[in-house]
Amino acid sequence: MADVRLASAQGKWILLTTVLGSSMAMLDSTVVNVALPRIGLDLDADLAALQWTVNAYMLTLAGLILLGGALGDRFGRRKVFVVGVVWFAVASLLCGIAPSGGVLIAARALQGVGGALLTPGSLALIQASFHPDDRAKAVGLWSGFGGIGAAVGPFLGGWLVDGPGWRWVFFLNVPLALLCVPIAARHVPESADGRSHDRGFDILGATLGAASLAFITYALIEARAGTVAVAATALAGVATAVAFIYVERHRPDPMMPSEIFASRQFTAVNIVTLFVYAAFGGFFFLAALQLQVVSGYSALGAGAALLPITVLMLLLSARAGALGERIGPRIPLTVGPLLCTAGVLLMLRVGPDAAYATDVLPALLVMGLGMVTLVAPLTATVLASVTTDHAGLASGINNAAARAAGLLAVAALPLIAGMGPEAYRSPTQFDSAFDTAMLACAIALLVASALAYATVRRPAPDCHHPECHTHGCVTAPPLEGTQTGETAEK
Repeated sequence: MADVRLASAQGKWILLTTVLGSSMAMLDSTVVNVALPRIGLDLDADLAALQWTVNAYMLTLAGLILLGGALGDRFGRRKVFVVGVVWFAVASLLCGIAPSGGVLIAARALQGVGGALLTPGSLALIQASFHPDDRAKAVGLWSGFGGIGAAVGPFLGGWLVDGPGWRWVFFLNVPLALLCVPIAARHVPESADGRSHDRGFDILGATLGAASLAFITYALIEARAGTVAVAATALAGVATAVAFIYVERHRPDPMMPSEIFASRQFTAVNIVTLFVYAAFGGFFFLAALQLQVVSGYSALGAGAALLPITVLMLLLSARAGALGERIGPRIPLTVGPLLCTAGVLLMLRVGPDAAYATDVLPALLVMGLGMVTLVAPLTATVLASVTTDHAGLASGINNAAARAAGLLAVAALPLIAGMGPEAYRSPTQFDSAFDTAMLACAIALLVASALAYATVRRPAPDCHHPECHTHGCVTAPPLEGTQTGETAEK
């Protein structure tokens, strides 16, 4: 029953629980990039292993996040959320004790499964628990505190890597889970969607989608080998993608129903999302490496260096969303990628012994302003492009598309840039390849800008509006939960 008031003791406990749970996944998505050089040296891993360290997590998270939300609706949102938190913590522990790159990659994949269970569940618990009059404020606090966690992540991760070691980046999740689970069990009410019991789970669709991403990612990362196995894997990726589309078009209850793409604007904005978040994923993966490998920054220095982007998003994302509502989304979604393009190109000045104030900071400030300009209007346009009863699904699809784009970018950019297996051990080689990769990111952003200008139009006045106004996560757009009837009426 959605009647808990935010000012009550129970309301505060619910908010704390959801912030702790979502912060685990958000921290992990921001701190691991900073730890990659040290992980590679400690485990004697090549560049492909570092790519998989990032992508194994993103693969299972992107492939299963829609299914995770559906499981919460069916079996109970608190129950699935707690399972996700425990799963994530156990997988984090396995990451921290991993004796080799292979074990670390497998544990990261398990971590992504936990993330897919807890990430949609944290917001769903708020929407299902709070009184309609308090729900928007609760969501705002949840997204704001989550953004603070994202801001602290790179700084904290760098401090841990330089201090006790990179393994503590993963161990950090265990005490958070030990705090979160008993609070959830004691203070968070259980809720479920009774209508979901009449629907089946699209296990086949989720499996085909994840398998397609896995095959294509493997083919891109291992393409330098040029073997028959790589070619066969690439063909398998295409075949499973076609099978996924076929299944989703013909299942009675698909995970990703094809009719939602009948909206041209929804389809176009998701394509914009793919290009934008491919650039973002590649940028954040390589920038942390560039600052450490080429510019000589410590892990703490590299993590702190990237902080201005998150701070700008925390401070200005709500205002950017309000501006987008006043002037329409077309201009923000056109100008935002152009500003990000300028920021990416300014990163070409970041080389050996780069000075932070004159070389690094200007690029990050421009990049941050571009992200601020486009992220909130992007989410608003996605929600405005579909009917209210599809708002939660539309947000989930857009979030999954953003994560899949980042996954593919991390796999493809080193190949495009000509990075060899040991590139991150050679400052000269990495610096040259980094410049090529930044140019590729700039091209993707220019394509996104042109596509937004050509396709995005002002939504109808009575369209659905986002509940997440403050945004600090740089890896994906805000996730909006499935709307209840009371929310839809507001």
